[in-house]
Amino acid sequence: MTATIAFDTHRPGPAEERLRDEVREHLDEELVAGRWLPRPDAWMSEPDPGFSRRLGARGWLGMTLPSRYGGHDRSPLERFVVVEELLAAGAPVAAHWIADRQMAPSLLRNGTEKQRLRYLPGIARGECFFAIGMSEPDSGSDLASVRTRARVVDGGWRLSGTKVWTTGAHHAHAIVVLARTDGTAGDRHVGLSQFVVDLPGPGIEIRPIVSIDGEHHFNEVVFDDAELPPDALLGVRGEGWAQVTAELGHERSGPERFLSTIPLLEAWAARLAEHGADPVARRELGLLTARAWALRGLSLGVAHALAQGRRPDAAAALVKDMGSRFEGDVVETVRRLAGVAARPGAEGLPGTLASALLHSPAFTLRGGTNEILRSVVTRGMGTR
Repeated sequence: MTATIAFDTHRPGPAEERLRDEVREHLDEELVAGRWLPRPDAWMSEPDPGFSRRLGARGWLGMTLPSRYGGHDRSPLERFVVVEELLAAGAPVAAHWIADRQMAPSLLRNGTEKQRLRYLPGIARGECFFAIGMSEPDSGSDLASVRTRARVVDGGWRLSGTKVWTTGAHHAHAIVVLARTDGTAGDRHVGLSQFVVDLPGPGIEIRPIVSIDGEHHFNEVVFDDAELPPDALLGVRGEGWAQVTAELGHERSGPERFLSTIPLLEAWAARLAEHGADPVARRELGLLTARAWALRGLSLGVAHALAQGRRPDAAAALVKDMGSRFEGDVVETVRRLAGVAARPGAEGLPGTLASALLHSPAFTLRGGTNEILRSVVTRGMGTR
């Protein structure tokens, strides 16, 4: 018996392609104006609040949110088209990325009306940024081993614990924290809850983690008996695990999981077009292009399933696993065949290659290690 994972077939139509042309025209205008330079992995490393506000003004953030919360009532497929163009261009989307990708859907699904009205309009305007407080020191990808604890006190909650690898916490306006409210760490998935915590705040310290490239994207966030209001609880007390795993479908399956290094692939292709390509380079470029196209189809299928209200956990994990390996293969192939030396800070292919090389160790770690993802896939296929 052969186990399989089903993917929907979904393709953009004429309306979506017109939207794509509109986004490309806007990005071309931005580049001509010199407002930013294309970078690989820009969704993680290139926050630009001004760019985020300009996207919000065009109606390209909070696209699928209802208009009553400041959204635009657009389809998930339309949002996919906008997102993939931004990623392929290496645009500086990191400031709003987490808020728009997964916290807006989570707030819409689990938040109170007060929480929705407070945060969602700002997300859609590109003015409210979020971080995620999941990972903890010494826990790796084992989210169920959470030790951060929230306890009920007069007037609300007290939050204590440490979160690590929190991307963009230093410029975020709020962070969604997974904490234990009931039981002990041995209870694993039971007794976890989520909280929306405004940043900065008393009892909260944000410590920078500097990456190998010398840049500051990650943080350690320490909650030292931080006081939270009663309405900081997101969703249902004790249902945090179910809420978090629902979010992971958005986090793991998006086109950022395979488009992070497309600016590098395009720069290499441009060099080959200018200087010529030998048979090996032609073959490798063709293979990578075909893999990117296949991953795009898989990601579109997961996006469609999420829009239908389904939980394609295994399919999302598969996209992330295959996508992160693809990203690394792009970097290694270009490094091996491009015939240029990586030079940090340089223009063109040498600088793009240097940036991608320094970011590549994180590809198979963020969003869950590939080993964890494969266990999700095997469970989803019923083979474990």
